[in-house]
Amino acid sequence: MPKHEFNITRMVEFNETDMAGIVHFSVFFRYMEYAEHAFFKSLGSSIVDPELAVGWPRVHCSCDYKKPLKFDDEFNIQLLVTAKKSKSMSYQFRFSIENTEIAKGNITAVCVQRNEEGVMKATNIPTKIADLIEVAPADKLAD
Repeated sequence: MPKHEFNITRMVEFNETDMAGIVHFSVFFRYMEYAEHAFFKSLGSSIVDPELAVGWPRVHCSCDYKKPLKFDDEFNIQLLVTAKKSKSMSYQFRFSIENTEIAKGNITAVCVQRNEEGVMKATNIPTKIADLIEVAPADKLAD
């Protein structure tokens, strides 16, 4: 059955914090990739599949912050698939502690292959992956 949602829990590590003792804003982008990779693994796949020989460069990333995360905080990352096109996928990420929203981010990644000259070119998402993923229902994506 195709999936549109994935949740994972993580703890803030000391090296992810800044001098103020809170998670540096840039680390949230690593958290989004962490959740995306875990999502692919939950589908029995990998973001790096030598058999498929595709890559997923980011063409859009954003994150809005509401509350800080601190060392040793345990938090949830919810990934929702917001769009699936023939050559790209978009995700929304919601960060929370219990039911308190910490941040919300978005990533759009394009499926690419390298041609014989080594240049990346957008390509259709392999069926092996596309068939496993669906767009989340509108009510799940509503704020």
